[in-house]
Amino acid sequence: MNNIKPFFNNYVKKLFEALNTISIRNLDKASDQIRRTIKKNGTIYVCGNGGSAAIANHYVVDFLKFFREKTNFKPKIISFSNSIETISAISNDINYKFIFKYQAETYCKKNDLLIIISSSGNSKNIIEVLKYAKSKKIKTIGFSGFKGGYLKRNSNISVHVNSQNYGMSEDSHHILMHLTLQYLIWKLNKKKN
Repeated sequence: MNNIKPFFNNYVKKLFEALNTISIRNLDKASDQIRRTIKKNGTIYVCGNGGSAAIANHYVVDFLKFFREKTNFKPKIISFSNSIETISAISNDINYKFIFKYQAETYCKKNDLLIIISSSGNSKNIIEVLKYAKSKKIKTIGFSGFKGGYLKRNSNISVHVNSQNYGMSEDSHHILMHLTLQYLIWKLNKKKN
């Protein structure tokens, strides 16, 4: 009889190894940038494709509701991956590579923050929104996997997971989102006491 346990043990071991490749210094910088944006009443925008879109949308759930419940702050957070109506209109009438940039042109201001999640870091729509953000001096945090691509090289703060596996890359980004959220709640509440 086949048993999933050896596969489970190997997967968890490789996931742990992937998480240990990130720069803790950059994760700390990313956490601080998120905290500063919330404290200054700036808006945090998030985006990603596929599984990374799901992670981007999950940021909204946890920061909008859980973070607000556990702190005295009301973070403003919006996902550019959330509206299929907007995404399909832009991709059909203009070009799919502009689905995030087009929204950023409307919403993003200089004191806002853009969090970009991409396993490859090379999707055309990721490149376009990152170029736009740089041109407007909008701060960016890039969560990437594989070799990191354009996102790793061009984000203001790069949190790169050195994993060649899509599942582990996305798992890592999701874990890091929860970790950052809970760390910031702990840090802000610690300062109150």
